[in-house]
Parts: sequence; C-alpha cells; structure tokens
Amino acid sequence: MPSRPTTKSETHHKINIGLSDEQRLGSAQILNTVLADLHIIYVKTRKYHWNIIGPQFFGIHTLLEQQYTQLADAIDIIAERVRMVGGRALGTMAEFIETSRLEEQPEFYPNARDMIHGLLHDHEATIRNLREDIKKVEEEYDDATTADILTQQTEIHEKIAWMLGSMVADDHSLDSQQGASKSR
Repeated sequence: MPSRPTTKSETHHKINIGLSDEQRLGSAQILNTVLADLHIIYVKTRKYHWNIIGPQFFGIHTLLEQQYTQLADAIDIIAERVRMVGGRALGTMAEFIETSRLEEQPEFYPNARDMIHGLLHDHEATIRNLREDIKKVEEEYDDATTADILTQQTEIHEKIAWMLGSMVADDHSLDSQQGASKSR
C-alpha cells in the first residue's frame, strides 16, 4: 500500500502515543486491511439486504439491516484508529478491493439460504483473520490498544456468525436425514 507524502500540518501534529513509527505504521497497515475486509462484507450485506426475496424476506431483510449498521459503526472505529496511530485510512472501493482478504461477487445474486451461507463464511474468515491480526499487533508492534479494538471487532463478527449460522444450522442435519432415508 503506497503511502502519500505527509503534509506540514500532519508532521506538526504528530501525537506521541508511546509507539515507534515502525509500530504505528505496522498497526496502520493491519488496520487498513481490516478496514478493507469490513467494507467488502458491508457492501455484500447491503447488496443481499436489497435483493433478498422469498418467504423469509422480512426477517432476513431486517436482520441484514441491523448487521450492516453494526458494520458501518465498526468501519468508523477502525478508520479512526488508523488515523490515531498516524496512518491514512483507505477510502475508495478500488483500495478496499485491492487490500481485502475477502472476495467480492459481482453479478452474483444467490437465493436467501446461499446469501446467509456466503455471509457466514465471510464472517468466519474475518474472525480467523482478526485472530492473526491481534497476535501480530500484540507481538510485533506492542500495540495493546489496537489489539483491544480488534478483539472487540472479533466479538461483533462472532455474534453475527452465530446468528447467521443459527439460521442455516439445519442444512447439515437435513442433508444427513435425506441420506439416511435414501439408504433404507
């Protein structure tokens, strides 16, 4: 991620938070990756919110609205932390797509159940990535505040994953019941 030159006002207003430039920039880079991941999952959640159809429309539509609202708040927290450590927060879809560890799915409009599965998988991947990010921020950059913020973000994704997973929990049991019925 290329860095833009620092302006006079940014150089003059550099805040000493007890981290070296290397620690701060390392944390900022991780935070920008998380920011990119959050934007991809946010946009996907909005897309599914807008395009959900079927008998569960209202419930899923409402749930996804709650979730993208939570994600919007999380995005702001992460972007502000990037700035607090002296970095520049990414701010374009091109930057988010280039930096994210998640995949966009243009022109893909799955059914309701596949939407839930797709979002669940993205949240699970985000949780796993955040755990690695937390470890790196703690061990390599000694940035306890960023680690704490990322831990709080993990809790958000774990709750969302739990809710989404609960909605599709019977998928595997139905598959195994159908298989058992066929073998009789």
